[in-house]
Amino acid sequence: MIMLRFLIWFLVLQLVLFSLEMLQPIQQAIILPWTSFIAHLSSLLLSAFDSSVQSSGKVISNTLNDFAISIEPGCNGVEAMIVLAAALIAFPTTWTYKIKGLWWGTLAIQALNLVRIISLFYLGQWSRELFDWAHLYVWQALIMLDALVVFLVWIRHLPNTPTQSQAVAL
Repeated sequence: MIMLRFLIWFLVLQLVLFSLEMLQPIQQAIILPWTSFIAHLSSLLLSAFDSSVQSSGKVISNTLNDFAISIEPGCNGVEAMIVLAAALIAFPTTWTYKIKGLWWGTLAIQALNLVRIISLFYLGQWSRELFDWAHLYVWQALIMLDALVVFLVWIRHLPNTPTQSQAVAL
């Protein structure tokens, strides 16, 4: 019964959060500024090794060869964070532990997303075919896998609650 309740809440929360994400006011106030921030942060990290990198809004470009990538919806880590948030919120545990999971999960997803953006920036300058393959298949799966791994690690370290003790005793 607990797992069925979790599954229902998980699906409902995803529906609500993804629906909210698609609203134009949310896009303008939260998603687009977040995406620009991620592009700027990626550009800062890239420019530590390559002075020809710059960013403008959600676009990161190389001033020497005119190569550029644009971080679009679905490439900013928000969808993986929504899936993780829905799972953490739906799971029966304390709000304190849920908030800790959201904090560390967001850091983990966005750290991997920065690695993703930087690797795709360099890969795209080298081979468009490999860029497309890595972008569409490898990194999409790895970002979602990151959300799953964070959730599983979070569950593994759950504080012992009366509900869990009863479940174990059964």
